[in-house]
Amino acid sequence: MAPLITLATCALNQWSLDFEGNLQRIKKSILKAKEAGATLRVGPELEIPGYGCLDHFLENEVYDNSWDSLYSILTDPELHDIMIDVGLPILHRNCRYNARAIVLNGKILCLRPKLYLANDGNFREMRFFTPWNRPRHVEDYYLPPYIQKHQGSRHVPIGDVVLSTFDTALAAETCEELFTPNSPHITMGLNGVEIFTNSSGSHHSLRKLDERIALISEATRKNGGVYLYSNQLGCDGDRLYYDGSAMIFVNGDIVGQSSQFGLNEVEVVVATVDLEAVRSYRFAPSRGMQAVAAPEYRRIEVDFSLSHENLDLDEQHSATARRPPRYHLPEEEIAYGPACWLWDYLRRSKAAGFFIPLSGGIDSCATATLVYSMCRQVVKAMKEGNAEVIADVKRIAAYTETLPSTAEELCNQVLCTSFLGMKEQSSKETRERAQALADRIGAYHTDTNIDDVFHSTRNILTSATGFEPKFKVHGGTTTQNLALQNIQARSRMVISYYMAQELCEVRGRPGGGSLLVLGSSNVDECLRGYLTKYDCSSADINPIGSVSKVDLKRFIAWAAEDFDMPILKDFIEATPTAELEPITAEHTQSDEVDMQMTYKELSRFGTLRKVNHLGPFGMFLVLLEEWGGEGEDRLSPREVADKVKKFFHFYQINRHKQTVATPAYHAESYSPDDHRFDLRPFLYPSAFQSWSFKKIDARVEALEQRIQKKKNEANASR
Repeated sequence: MAPLITLATCALNQWSLDFEGNLQRIKKSILKAKEAGATLRVGPELEIPGYGCLDHFLENEVYDNSWDSLYSILTDPELHDIMIDVGLPILHRNCRYNARAIVLNGKILCLRPKLYLANDGNFREMRFFTPWNRPRHVEDYYLPPYIQKHQGSRHVPIGDVVLSTFDTALAAETCEELFTPNSPHITMGLNGVEIFTNSSGSHHSLRKLDERIALISEATRKNGGVYLYSNQLGCDGDRLYYDGSAMIFVNGDIVGQSSQFGLNEVEVVVATVDLEAVRSYRFAPSRGMQAVAAPEYRRIEVDFSLSHENLDLDEQHSATARRPPRYHLPEEEIAYGPACWLWDYLRRSKAAGFFIPLSGGIDSCATATLVYSMCRQVVKAMKEGNAEVIADVKRIAAYTETLPSTAEELCNQVLCTSFLGMKEQSSKETRERAQALADRIGAYHTDTNIDDVFHSTRNILTSATGFEPKFKVHGGTTTQNLALQNIQARSRMVISYYMAQELCEVRGRPGGGSLLVLGSSNVDECLRGYLTKYDCSSADINPIGSVSKVDLKRFIAWAAEDFDMPILKDFIEATPTAELEPITAEHTQSDEVDMQMTYKELSRFGTLRKVNHLGPFGMFLVLLEEWGGEGEDRLSPREVADKVKKFFHFYQINRHKQTVATPAYHAESYSPDDHRFDLRPFLYPSAFQSWSFKKIDARVEALEQRIQKKKNEANASR
């Protein structure tokens, strides 16, 4: 019978280029794994320098510093007697590789470079690294001189290898390799590998954890084996939030899972597994036939046993029981992911807090509620004794000598909101909603009118030219109407930054400080371009910039119940409006009327454009099936065509706005973020859709003729 083995994987809140902090967290995770009796510890991808270094990976200094950190691990005797899988970038024959170092008792057993690199969406790994792309190939890696001296040899193996201990065989794959069709674990398993490690830098997006769990479960359910998945946790200095969820699987079932969202900097998951269960699981003759035909790996012999050979017979030892996977609802993912990202950004930027222009609409409401959600999680972590969180709160919450004991108390210290309204344009209802929400969450709130700024700016043109623009409801043109709306929108951005710099001084915060301005434009408005360039959507960071309006409404409805905030129901029921035009008895501005499309439609357009890679004609064909047909709620071919054309028209003329979009938390797969995720032109030819539009028109005419023919035939038969 095979002995039991205790294994550990972890989620670490690393920060790009924070070599000292990253090293401290790595060592802490190894020690916690040892304390739990583990003989193997797996860490996140590129955990030594941090995954998100981006173009810093082109600097040799990052590689030198990474070796210095690895040397510190090698020379620390407290980290002996456990096999360590740690991630770092390396240079080999003048090529850069994203690699793993497998370490035991101060010696490097091998280096395992990443075979297949992530190079789509948010990831540009091939900009920095070379894919090994040679399954089962192994050669010599010549170590830096001071590592050679410690290692006692000039080189170590580098490549796609299998490690054979006294009692089992293990091998590593890295992040993207799990998601590829021909994943390395398939051939590894057929070669007798029983333990697979996966070190990841996998960011959060809505509903993505389901995909990870499905892939790992399927890999080990089909192949058998133990799978240790490690992931980064937190914001490492960019738009992405890495959502942890380190996991251990055995034969398709989860036996250990860390939190998906949390404020702990180091989370270690430990499980005891029975390799006999793996060996008996791999009984099928058909699997055996494939195994004997599988290509062979080079094996590195390791004089070490992962199993517990000298267990105290008086104690009970058994394999860790399987457990159901832990998922969050999408509403909970929105509540916790952006909130944790905000906390990391706040504490690491050394800012004093946040400022939100609180309009009384659902978008700024959602942003404020996320800050409140952050405060709830921070207070919870403090009550649980999280030393890092307590230290950060002591610095940030400077208004009182005692630590805040409730989310509302903390929110009052870190969040300032302001209603930046106008007498003619702003309704009593939006003012009251903004005030009521600020009161409920404890934010420091001001109610400010910006009429003076608006009139002064408008009069500059009149003084210079004698021309006086008017709103459309007062007889002005569309151009005049838009220009006057934009004065208000852009003035709010300037005023927001002014207040963010001064409110700490106004409130008498010890040491002063300034606030980070938070944006509140959602992904659908960004996609449609329904925002003013350099208005208050221009901010330091935007926690909802990649969240759809549909999901935001679901989140607010959930928070109204879960956070006990009935006031949020008023925001859901209110008609979305920018309130940039004068309110009259005949006219109240509405977002969906102005956009000429609904938020639900925008969400579908965005998915078909980005996720399904469809242009105008392809999108029309898909939506013709989804929205067309007979019935009261169905659209005619011409109505579908008009909606598609309108979307691409507005996308074309507004794409330039994404070039200056506020850095936003990445949550949605159809984000139009121009900075890295959605790489498309921002100056389009005026007729760029004409070819596709002509094809749409031709298809519509043919369909209309067919429909008319059927009607004529039906009438003739009566």
